[in-house]
Amino acid sequence: MVWLVFAIGSAVFAALTSILAKVGIEGVDSNLATAIRTCVVLVMAWGMVFLTHVQGGISGISTKSWVFLILSGLATGASWLCYYRALQLGEASKVVPVDKMSTVITLILAFIFLHESFTFKSVIGMILLTAGTLVMVM
Repeated sequence: MVWLVFAIGSAVFAALTSILAKVGIEGVDSNLATAIRTCVVLVMAWGMVFLTHVQGGISGISTKSWVFLILSGLATGASWLCYYRALQLGEASKVVPVDKMSTVITLILAFIFLHESFTFKSVIGMILLTAGTLVMVM
């Protein structure tokens, strides 16, 4: 259940990210804002690598892992660029619920590509998340 603590932390920090970004992006090009945010994340991530002394593990990363981590990084960059532009153009209270539809999309992609199974609860959850998002943005 330790994962749950980190997942809750992720949700809290993601919420703070949205509010802080909406205020900070005012009068700033969304691409420039994304680049600034990315630099901060880069410094934090490498800081944690060195703080936890795991930098030696770089040489043990397989080619497959490198490819998928790079693709994941490209997807993250595209997501952040879209997110910041959406925040700049729209209300955070509408942008964020649409962004969180990534949960539904992730479940569908996990079913297709990772062969994870749908459960009755996950299908109901996806329907409720989708309905909730539609209610919030309309």
